[in-house]
Amino acid sequence: MGMASSTSEFVLDPALDAAIGQAAETLTQSSYCVALTGAGISVESGIPPFRGPGGLWTKYGEPPMDGYQRFLADPAGAWRERLAPTAPWAQALRDTLGAAKPNPAHRALVELERRGRCGSVITQNIDDLHSQAGTQSLLEIHGNHRLLRCLECMRRFEPDAVDVDPNALPPRCPECGGVVKGDTVHFGEPIPPEVLRRCYQEVERADCMLVVGTSGTV
Repeated sequence: MGMASSTSEFVLDPALDAAIGQAAETLTQSSYCVALTGAGISVESGIPPFRGPGGLWTKYGEPPMDGYQRFLADPAGAWRERLAPTAPWAQALRDTLGAAKPNPAHRALVELERRGRCGSVITQNIDDLHSQAGTQSLLEIHGNHRLLRCLECMRRFEPDAVDVDPNALPPRCPECGGVVKGDTVHFGEPIPPEVLRRCYQEVERADCMLVVGTSGTV
């Protein structure tokens, strides 16, 4: 869309209109489409990117690049930090994610899924907004900030399904007794094998990829 005129009408950019038409034709002619989403899709929901102008890490500094190794070395300490964050970026991220709501882009992917035009959504985001919007076939490759995960059996849990006793950290998995951490994938942590396997399956099946809000660089 071009800028609004003085009469509040929008002037359609012919090049953009043609590009949208070509993308729509590619999507409708595909037999199986998969969407890949990144931080850009959630900016309109009030979640800034991590890096770049206005990014959380640009403002507060990046978290440790060995976050997973630190967790394994001291899971109780990591849990104390999770329950009462001291790092400014961690508290800012928690507050931002807690206030965010799905925007029209999240809802558009839900509508494409409903119409049978998008088979699944693979997201790099941890913000839970695709789930809140209603996406059914969702692969959260970096986890979900709301959930917990057992490092042994890899089951994911709602927070109230795990007994988190501040005097007996780290909490243990109610299914296998393994150590539980937040579901978000830390720096240095392998992507959980089941979600990675399913991502490969979906991408191998697809003949159309809808990339939204990510450069795909990482």
